[in-house]
Amino acid sequence: MEAVRQRVAVVTGASSGIGKVAATALAAQGRHVIATGRDPERTAAAATEIRAASQGGRVDMLRGDLSLMADAERLAQEIAALTDRVDVLLNNAGGITDRLVMTSEGLEANFAGNHLGPFLLTNRLLPLLKSAAADAPAGSVRIIQTSSEAHEMIPGLNLDDMQGLGHYDAGFAYSAGKLANMLFTKALAARLAGTGIVTHAMTPGPTASLFFTYASQQVQEYTKDLPKVTEEQGADTLIWLATAEEPGQSTGGYWKERQPRTPHALVEDAAVLERFWVESEKLVGVGFPR
Repeated sequence: MEAVRQRVAVVTGASSGIGKVAATALAAQGRHVIATGRDPERTAAAATEIRAASQGGRVDMLRGDLSLMADAERLAQEIAALTDRVDVLLNNAGGITDRLVMTSEGLEANFAGNHLGPFLLTNRLLPLLKSAAADAPAGSVRIIQTSSEAHEMIPGLNLDDMQGLGHYDAGFAYSAGKLANMLFTKALAARLAGTGIVTHAMTPGPTASLFFTYASQQVQEYTKDLPKVTEEQGADTLIWLATAEEPGQSTGGYWKERQPRTPHALVEDAAVLERFWVESEKLVGVGFPR
């Protein structure tokens, strides 16, 4: 892809795992990488690694917790202070909890970190993404969500209680957040029609990283014997979606190992997508232009 050195990539959840691998790969292509992480020590260490791999590009590392809407707002402002365009946004940050945790803002931490924070950050960065799209080839400006096959395993999402507070289960909450990633991808694709911006979601599959150490004992037991890919293998599709030509020719897709995959059936329900967007806006406490 042309003019790679002038392009800006924002990568959330880049302090470890596939996010760090993806940020490092984009930095090695000479891009200006703006990466985010939550843990102070891991974020600082990752910044050093990503900068060491950079080929003439700039690397900025920001710290914030996307389960907090105030942090999502602040990160958007800090990114806007660093650049007037974003060519690629990788919404990779996410996680899993082993119990119900409410944030200081009154949101369920799992759903907030996996969906609401990325939802808010993306909407706040849309002016920078549209600025990049104004002088870039159609399909080269991209928003990518890291979802999970776990979203395929639940019956659906209760749009009256998307955080699952009525009957909370930590494993289900994670799956619901990953289903939300898919619904967001499809709904966002429709809203961005005609802008030249495309959006996709991917699943890395079970990955040998720190991820499962934060899960409930039940989830750890279920996943302990599953075959797991390396962090580099898990990040491959994420990097491919951000940089390859083929993903720029479509939008709203779901991918694994560079191949299209069928998402949850709810993703094709237009009424669900519209209600989901409205309920997401309510939870983050703001509205966005139509």
